[in-house]
Amino acid sequence: MTIKMKLQHKLLISGLLLSAVSIAHAEDKEQVLGGTINGNLTFASDYVFRGESETMDGDVPVVQGTLGWGNDDGWYAGVFASNIKFADPNLEIVTAPFIGKAGELGDSGFTYDVMVFSYLYPGASYSNYTELWLKVGKQFGQANVQLEITPTLDDWFGVDGWQGVNYAVHPSYAFSNGINVSGSVGYQDLDGEGAEGWGHWNLGLSKTYAGLKFDLRYHGSTVDGTHKVYGTQTEIFDDRFVVGISKSF
Repeated sequence: MTIKMKLQHKLLISGLLLSAVSIAHAEDKEQVLGGTINGNLTFASDYVFRGESETMDGDVPVVQGTLGWGNDDGWYAGVFASNIKFADPNLEIVTAPFIGKAGELGDSGFTYDVMVFSYLYPGASYSNYTELWLKVGKQFGQANVQLEITPTLDDWFGVDGWQGVNYAVHPSYAFSNGINVSGSVGYQDLDGEGAEGWGHWNLGLSKTYAGLKFDLRYHGSTVDGTHKVYGTQTEIFDDRFVVGISKSF
């Protein structure tokens, strides 16, 4: 990758994050196409996705930003961006545009969330792929449970013939003192020649203080040295703590 291309990629993520910060300073949200702009800015010690460190075993911290739009009917769209680090030196940034619809299933108390989420890697487009996120949830007092099924819509991580489906349960409990306990237990299924799925889980505590959300989370997976896909680099699936600080607006 040339120096010029690296600079363009860094400017891309910087532009998203600067846009998010500028919106955060606005006192009132104005209507844009019938909805409002929202966002999130996060600094974390690692970026763990379904048990996998996206930064070569936590080699570098991450800066992540989300800039989105949503309306009262539950429609939303936006883009997520984060720095990453893989063995492939071309994988430095992921940008992920998304669009979806969320709401309640009649008067049942069950919620739904349907989203198309594309993982785009500037400079490494051969790894691009898209997933369809399907979630159903239910609130039980201060507890909440989300069920997720997320199939790929094309080749997983750009690997020819590989298809994936992530199955997960996301429970959480909000204490009256503002502390939230949340976690996830799931299985990333992979089909295709040489493919093999894996289990993943996390458990964490979070609390908002002075407008900032602090999150401490422990991640784990079932990947070991015999895994067909990751057997030569299982350290990226090692159990680990991740500390994050985020600001929503």
